[in-house]
Amino acid sequence: MEQRSYEGYRWFFTSSGKLVVGGKSSVQNEDIMRRVGNDDVIMHTSTPGSPFCIIKNPNEKDLEETAIFTACFSQEWKKLKKKTEVHIFKGEQVTKRNGMKQGTFGIMGSVNKKKVDLKLALTIQQGKLRAVPLTVAKQKLVILTPGSFDKQEAAEKIMKIMRNKHRHPVSQEEVMSAIPSDNIDVKG
Repeated sequence: MEQRSYEGYRWFFTSSGKLVVGGKSSVQNEDIMRRVGNDDVIMHTSTPGSPFCIIKNPNEKDLEETAIFTACFSQEWKKLKKKTEVHIFKGEQVTKRNGMKQGTFGIMGSVNKKKVDLKLALTIQQGKLRAVPLTVAKQKLVILTPGSFDKQEAAEKIMKIMRNKHRHPVSQEEVMSAIPSDNIDVKG
């Protein structure tokens, strides 16, 4: 993706500096998958309701971090799962048959599988508040896990922690854009 054009999607940079981009909706998943190269690595949870997340030339740690990010922004988070399985495959394996729903794709051949914990840290990347795997966050401002707060309640709690504990006020819009939707536990 072009410089900063990824900001309208789910995104973060791995600890090795690789950009990971994922869709926020079926429309965005469709758009992302149109841009995938044959050698790009793609991830999706083993169950429906996940972003397709793309990374180029990942190392093993990048794969782990991308899998965690993919899982945390999936329906598995809303179902309060603590762990989930993520499928890992290449762009050349993706198919789109006539009649498939928007944002839905088929995968040819075998996939690698990775079981990951659903846990994120809020940190600042590229001047923006991002929810990232714990190993990525240089400064863990807030820890997020599946829990009982809806997105609005979680955002209010996060804004209070950021203002009081970290002296770093953030807008509600910035928080809402960074965090998973609903069923969130917040630890500052």
